[in-house]
Amino acid sequence: MLEGKGYIPVITAALILPGAILYSLLRRRSQRIFLERRSELPDSFTVTAHTGCMGTKANSPAAIDAGAQNGAQIVEFDLNFDKDNRPVLSPGKPLGGEVTLEEGFRKVGEYEKLQVNIDLKSCAALESVRTAARQYELTDRIFFTGVHEGFLEDVRRADLDIPYYLNVRVDRKSKHDTAYLEVLAKKVQESGAIGINLNKKGASAELCAVFHRKNLLVSVWTVNKKREMKKILGFLPDNITTKNPRRLYEILHSGQEAQEPVPAR
Repeated sequence: MLEGKGYIPVITAALILPGAILYSLLRRRSQRIFLERRSELPDSFTVTAHTGCMGTKANSPAAIDAGAQNGAQIVEFDLNFDKDNRPVLSPGKPLGGEVTLEEGFRKVGEYEKLQVNIDLKSCAALESVRTAARQYELTDRIFFTGVHEGFLEDVRRADLDIPYYLNVRVDRKSKHDTAYLEVLAKKVQESGAIGINLNKKGASAELCAVFHRKNLLVSVWTVNKKREMKKILGFLPDNITTKNPRRLYEILHSGQEAQEPVPAR
């Protein structure tokens, strides 16, 4: 009969060690699968820097700089309209003092080829977006997200010739259901959207495959942890939005000779 507490550490180690070995083996297998799948990512795969990335203030010029200088091809900001229907960068009702859309576009213009994900929070005066984009020669570098069913008719009626993703919630039970995904893809096609913008919880390899067969894009938000990044990349989406574009950039170029992220002009 075993007596005393001297055996407890030995027993604990005996239980923990196999688990640690298994975890290590699973991590290596996951890394191997990721490296194999990485080469299958769409050639046009992009990284979007969520507004406020890298610890900056959301909807600020500093956030745009941080995204552009840390590996993102796209920066995101929230679009709203003040009491005079002037476009400003704000996730909620503007209170005054917000960065204007013109100021945001001016900052984007400092970076060659940098694109803008304009996350709609209101559709009050959408024509002003096209006007500002023309002023700063960004008409071919902008697109809308945040276009849920409540905004869809307003966006279509505005007829701005600005591409948009349809924001759709996909639950965990449905994201592997091919029949459901086929219906969803058809709905997105009929909406006139170029693809779907969805939360990471609804993403799956099946969803990406179905949408790609219909020539629709898949954009996934907001993916910040390294483990989650590798998992979502394995689904082969077209875009990932993250608050840490540098981390995602490094994952994408791990084991490769990478160029540094886009510098300022």
